[in-house]
Amino acid sequence: MKGAFFFTYKMKLTDTHTHIYYQAGSPELALQMERCLNNGIDRLFLPNVDLKSVELIKETVAAYPNNCFPMLGLHPCSVQEDFHSVLNELKEAIDHTKIYAIGEIGLDLYWDKSTLPFQQEAFRTQVQWAKDLDLPIVIHCRDAFNELFELLEELNDNKLRGIFHCFTGNLEQAKQAIDYGFYLGIGGVVTFKNAGLDKVVKEINLQHLVLETDAPYLAPVPFRGKNNESSYLKYIAEKVADLHHISVEELASITTQNSVNIFGA
Repeated sequence: MKGAFFFTYKMKLTDTHTHIYYQAGSPELALQMERCLNNGIDRLFLPNVDLKSVELIKETVAAYPNNCFPMLGLHPCSVQEDFHSVLNELKEAIDHTKIYAIGEIGLDLYWDKSTLPFQQEAFRTQVQWAKDLDLPIVIHCRDAFNELFELLEELNDNKLRGIFHCFTGNLEQAKQAIDYGFYLGIGGVVTFKNAGLDKVVKEINLQHLVLETDAPYLAPVPFRGKNNESSYLKYIAEKVADLHHISVEELASITTQNSVNIFGA
């Protein structure tokens, strides 16, 4: 048992996408962070979704400055007619905050297709912020691969880089994203029996992958359907390591280095 605990503790895993800050101000944050650290998950990147979550992220980062790293952006589901004024406020926050990416940003046509023009314009604006600041972007894409790839083709240059968060596309889409210079964020869906993502991940070189939970969403097996948390990243790591026939330690080393490459920290 001691050996198993030591093995787990030595691993250095990075959750490149977690909303653990939803627990800010509650005892649950400390409990979840303790479980993360006990499982070798000591680097967590926090994606913003709207103006309200900016302060929650700042509070969480202040509590765990060595473990939590902020990203700021406007989630496509938060893009409405007033998005220009929201972006102005968000840019003010970005100008006064040390961040590691612009995100999460992107397109979501699952909930509301009518806001697509707003989402596209907000995406263009935020990509330009990232280029101006020499930062990566973290992309949310749901039911919008074609529309998103059109935007990336339009905006593509040597400054465009980032992560396709919660990637669930097919092999062709994975290769297309990689060709644009993006890492693929692999989360709990890879553990789902009939999702098919495992077959895609098996074919992708590990140099193009990072790990994430998207907690509290999309909990991996054996917690599917329940609230997710960053400590469950170990189950995602175990699955990806198994798909590539390597140890979890090696997988942790590769994917954490990938996260350092993209975030610069």
